[in-house]
Amino acid sequence: MENIVSYISIDPEIRFGKPCIKGTRIAITDILQWMASGMSYKEIIRDYPNLQEVHIRAALSFAANRESFIKIVATHENFALAGC
Repeated sequence: MENIVSYISIDPEIRFGKPCIKGTRIAITDILQWMASGMSYKEIIRDYPNLQEVHIRAALSFAANRESFIKIVATHENFALAGC
């Protein structure tokens, strides 16, 4: 995929610094929640015509990359919360 940084901005003055699609106030979390609720690319673009498919792919890529940096330290509490 193209460089996702060219599509994502983080500005403390926009949406409290949440990562957003550049030039919009649409946060990455908005796109993820829409997709999680079952919306397709086409439905999102129909409802938010300033978005393009590349923006949605950039949001997914950003979230996947961010997730790869999360590190959970295994503790007894983590396992208890997980029901293990």
